[in-house]
Amino acid sequence: MTAARHPLFPPHRNRQGLVAVALLVGVTAVWGSTFLVIQDATDTMPVLDFMAARFTVGALVLAALRPRRIMSLDRAGWAGGAALGIALGTAYTLQVFGLRHTSATISAFVTGMFVVFTPLLAALVLRRRVTPAAWAGTGLAFAGLALLTLNGLRIGTGELLTLGCALGIALQILGTDTWAAGRDPYALAFAQMATVAVAASLAALPGGLSLLPPDRAAWFGVVWTGVFATAAALVVQTWAQTRLSPVRVAVVLTLEPAFAALVGVFAGDVLSARQVIGSLLVLLAMLLVELRSTSATGPRTGTDTGTGTDRRTEPAAVPRLAPSSTP
Repeated sequence: MTAARHPLFPPHRNRQGLVAVALLVGVTAVWGSTFLVIQDATDTMPVLDFMAARFTVGALVLAALRPRRIMSLDRAGWAGGAALGIALGTAYTLQVFGLRHTSATISAFVTGMFVVFTPLLAALVLRRRVTPAAWAGTGLAFAGLALLTLNGLRIGTGELLTLGCALGIALQILGTDTWAAGRDPYALAFAQMATVAVAASLAALPGGLSLLPPDRAAWFGVVWTGVFATAAALVVQTWAQTRLSPVRVAVVLTLEPAFAALVGVFAGDVLSARQVIGSLLVLLAMLLVELRSTSATGPRTGTDTGTGTDRRTEPAAVPRLAPSSTP
């Protein structure tokens, strides 16, 4: 038997792609833990104060660990980072305000609508060709999200605010796909965080800005979301998008509600058969998109866009957060 002409997993491209997917799965696990944490924190801390504190912590962590990498970002990169920060900050602020008017499970589902908005915007606004496998994966992920999180959906203030969050996340994913190519993901992530920190602080000033959390739950929320769900997660997402298409990223990130449900199980919740099926559909969607992406014809230089284009860039280094002798 002769070897296949084109391997299912071309070694160089798919090794980096699989690392990117694995890291993104870790990001979704962290994000899945934040819904209840944010709800608890904002019970005693104003939303804009919480946002300002969260992103200030994230920006300070990155600035302390790698100051020289931050200074390497060019002017266009800073402009792109600011634009991405506005989209990201708007999305997260709408999500937190929405959580004050709806449940964490409904918020998780509506937030996950970015998996639908991402390919739609890519096709309609950016005029990119989205592959049939990507559309199929998007549909499966949407169905899985509905089964996993919904038990009746009432469209109210919280749901509408969170829908705006989903649109903002889709814009941030697509924008990152544009601005991350050829730039240091660490520096670009810092630019986004600094933008959100400044914008949230300015917005909170009229009500009296306080970056100090008032109690233990708020402290935990600021530190957990600032260090892990913001600083580490955004660096990983930005780097991963130099290796993966926006649609692949969106489908992987729909694992977030599954991890949120898993956190609920550890807290004493019991998953229904419907929720288990929903989780499996999300996993199937990710597997479908991944297998179609990795079975492309032969290895190639650069990254797989999954939207009918081939963005050719030099391979980016895996992000490192630990200090070293040369910051």
